[in-house]
Amino acid sequence: MPRGVLPAVGIAAALSLALTSCSSSSGSAPGAAASGQGGGTLVVGVTSDPDTLFPWKATQFQAVNVLQNLYGTLTEFDKDLNVVPGLAESWETSEDGKKVTFKLRQGVTYADGSAFDSADVKSSLDKLMDEKTAAVARASLSSVKEVQAPDPNTVVLELTGPDAALPANLASVNLAILSSDDTEEELNAKPNGTGPFTLGNRVANQSISLVRNDKYWHDKPKVASIEFRVIPDESSIVSAMQSGNVQLAVFNDPLVAQTAQGGGVEVAKTPQLNYHVLQLNAQHGDLKDVNVRLAIQCAIDRKQVLDTAALGEGEVVGPITSPAYKSDPAKRPCPTRDLAKAADYLAKAGKPGGVTVKAIVSQGEYATSVNEAQNLKAQLAEAKINLDLEVLESGAFVDRWVAADFDAAVALNGGRPEPDGSYGRYFTSTGNLNKVAGYSSPELDKLFAEGKAATDQAARKAVYDQVAAELENNAAWIWLFSGYTYTATAAGVQGFVPMANGSLQFLRTTSVA
Repeated sequence: MPRGVLPAVGIAAALSLALTSCSSSSGSAPGAAASGQGGGTLVVGVTSDPDTLFPWKATQFQAVNVLQNLYGTLTEFDKDLNVVPGLAESWETSEDGKKVTFKLRQGVTYADGSAFDSADVKSSLDKLMDEKTAAVARASLSSVKEVQAPDPNTVVLELTGPDAALPANLASVNLAILSSDDTEEELNAKPNGTGPFTLGNRVANQSISLVRNDKYWHDKPKVASIEFRVIPDESSIVSAMQSGNVQLAVFNDPLVAQTAQGGGVEVAKTPQLNYHVLQLNAQHGDLKDVNVRLAIQCAIDRKQVLDTAALGEGEVVGPITSPAYKSDPAKRPCPTRDLAKAADYLAKAGKPGGVTVKAIVSQGEYATSVNEAQNLKAQLAEAKINLDLEVLESGAFVDRWVAADFDAAVALNGGRPEPDGSYGRYFTSTGNLNKVAGYSSPELDKLFAEGKAATDQAARKAVYDQVAAELENNAAWIWLFSGYTYTATAAGVQGFVPMANGSLQFLRTTSVA
């Protein structure tokens, strides 16, 4: 493995056009030295308040977006989703793949002024792997047998076997490196990270402000502070931009994005790795029967959901959205809507008269959720499947989702360039979010292990094709579509780079006149 860099094959080529199209508002390249300290406050419009400030348990999009600007990780993604050095300035894998040695960046400090070193890395990884911590990305470290810290600047991970996914998985803020002195309770009240910003003021359900960290190890942020201003719906954020009260926002709704364009506001459209999905909990009620789940799969016209909720802006997808491992949606049992097959599956399940499935929906986490849910309900009704919808505010939805307290969930899940990071925690029997996924099998356990162990790109693609087939043939979930984000920037805003994984990490390179 090259020292300190791992390419996400195929992603740069697939996304370069979209990222290039943002150049009119993206200014200097990320990582370029700042021409000056810069200043001012960048106001970012968001629809929800972070539901947690503890990075190891963050699943809500807004929480992740804030926390990735406060905390550091051993590795990071660049704008093309290549894995690059973060708090680890380099790493090297042993010939047998069972040992990874990280050389840590020196001179890094936490927000409270304490020094970062290998003891923090060992403490963090040990706690992340401890089931009692309930970290949402624990499964990403399933190959790690032992963490050693032979000196303050070196960390050695002893693995059970080769793990090709590990460098990319370590880039997630869910695996942020925390000070060994801090507790979850303390960090939920006052984050203490190594990131480009520190926490400023917070007014619950109104705003959260970040202040430039002048001791940040990389190039210093170009604004003195960022305010995430909570405005409950995207249309109201557009109004705030037009009146000059908000300078940057990321929209999910293409119709809203159209209304934002003009009057000094520019909109950049970026394809996303995230995916819209109807999650089914195969441990609940009628959904325990694969025939009921397959009936739901066959009763849905995914293109109709896409057209209704997102004006056709996107593409129908299978489970894996990363360009290097992309699933073929035509290979699922019902690639197009087939009500006759749906009826056959219900008959096989002994439910010819139909079933009722209770589904939770988030209002506020992303803009198209309710429209998607209503279209799914209308389509499924034609197949004698009653989707009983319960619309929840964002925080309540996340609580129910994490507790697996649902039969079905209309969701938008974040996508990653590495399939193991996307799904290993969900669909393996030991995955820490398997309760949420509601489905696993010995075959999937075997395939995910093979995917981590394989280092050849073509071999890994073949493995993840089998993962997708297993998920689709058992209708574990109903994958719908991937869409775009629409980044709106006011005049004078430069340097922000939208990313295909939805990250706002390049707020650190953004300036505002």
